[in-house]
Amino acid sequence: QLCEGILNILEKDTKTSCQVACLEALRILSRDKKVLVPVTTKRNMQILMKLAKLDTVEDPLERVSEFPVIVEALKCLCNIIFNSSVAQKLSLELNLAAMLCNLLQKCKDRQLVDDIKCFDLRLLFLLSLLHTDIRAQLRQELQGVQVLTQALESSLSVRWTEEYKAAEDRDRPPLSLQETDCAIEALKALFNVTLDSWNVHSKNESHQFRYMAAILRHCLLTTGPTEEKTEELH
Repeated sequence: QLCEGILNILEKDTKTSCQVACLEALRILSRDKKVLVPVTTKRNMQILMKLAKLDTVEDPLERVSEFPVIVEALKCLCNIIFNSSVAQKLSLELNLAAMLCNLLQKCKDRQLVDDIKCFDLRLLFLLSLLHTDIRAQLRQELQGVQVLTQALESSLSVRWTEEYKAAEDRDRPPLSLQETDCAIEALKALFNVTLDSWNVHSKNESHQFRYMAAILRHCLLTTGPTEEKTEELH
């Protein structure tokens, strides 16, 4: 009943601070699988997707004041999808992966969106891990390898000297914590999406995998903010 009450409030046009507080409470509650059973419905998923700006294809990410709401909504969706097989099935029906890829493209070349990008990537990782049909959809329909590779390239701030050769800057400072976390989530999602890609057929696929290999090499030469984070990144 508490979760339903929170979602009813979130469905209304309430203040940003109220939305964030409600989402934070829902995120904590959504760690309990028993709590999720009655609230994991198509309607409730759509409420959270709307708050995460996943229902708008064209609208850019412009209002910085809304960013905390987007991040908290994505965190809630991560918990719900991780803990609920019903939510995993609804994700395919609601075309969640395509919407996440679209949001990821909106984050490109934008400032102050690292948290949005990170939890978008985490959600793509969870979907590709827990639902084989979504993994196939990402690979075949949504150009998931390209989208995720570009997200990884952006997180690592790769500069190119040749087509498949990244610049080596030994004096470059370590990645920030946010950049490292984004890169790690992108790598995890890429692993899932490319898991069955041992047989590369097309010229475009060959280019994509050579491009990704160059970025992975660059990743191994990159350090994170701490020794532990560097180890996790590698």
